[in-house]
Amino acid sequence: MRQPSRSRLALAALALPLAALAESRPPPLQALEAQGLTVHGRFAAPGGLDGYAASANGQAMTVFVTADGEHAVIGNLVDAEGNNLSAAPLDRLVRAPRDAETRQALADSAWIADGRDDAERIVYVFTDPNCPYCRRFFRAARPWVEAGEVQLRHVMVGILERDSPRLAISLLAADDPSAALAAHEAGTPVEPLDALPRHWELALQENHALMERLGLVATPGLVYRDEDRLATAQGMPSEAALTKILGPRP
Repeated sequence: MRQPSRSRLALAALALPLAALAESRPPPLQALEAQGLTVHGRFAAPGGLDGYAASANGQAMTVFVTADGEHAVIGNLVDAEGNNLSAAPLDRLVRAPRDAETRQALADSAWIADGRDDAERIVYVFTDPNCPYCRRFFRAARPWVEAGEVQLRHVMVGILERDSPRLAISLLAADDPSAALAAHEAGTPVEPLDALPRHWELALQENHALMERLGLVATPGLVYRDEDRLATAQGMPSEAALTKILGPRP
């Protein structure tokens, strides 16, 4: 008779408290979870309420369960002075972990560096080789990049034209991807590869999935830090948006 492995036993042991935790949640919260709500954590709330930081369809929200455990209210809780008591728990339990996960996914994606590695600011740019607005953004960002203040990380995608995937992979697979991308955006198109390396094809598919997960549908798709949060933008930014994304003009 085959015995269960130690790893399976460990997983089974871990599943027991998780299942018990789910069953211990108040019935209104269980009903919301059945409808697609994801609960990220519990926090103390005033007035005898139990607070839960949650999300649905990418939207963060708080749920407050009454003391009897029979009713729940979805929305922000404010005090007598009008202060939003939901903001801090959502930042701590939902947005901060989600931003950390997004930063890691971006760092692990297939990107081409444009600028110094020690630049103070890093901006991820979902870039299609056939995108004229990507080319405009590339040129508009030269003052920040050449001053060493910003590094653009071009997460290559191929969504606009029939040959976009081949060109994107050809840039990623170049001997010097940064130089190849700079030449391509300056008007010297990359020479497309005849045979596409399979690992780059898979990497491009993962880039597409990441772009979709971030809700970006146009290029350039920008992901940048706005104070202590990640923010996104799409298309060629205005002059005001450029300084918000890249910082003060050098």
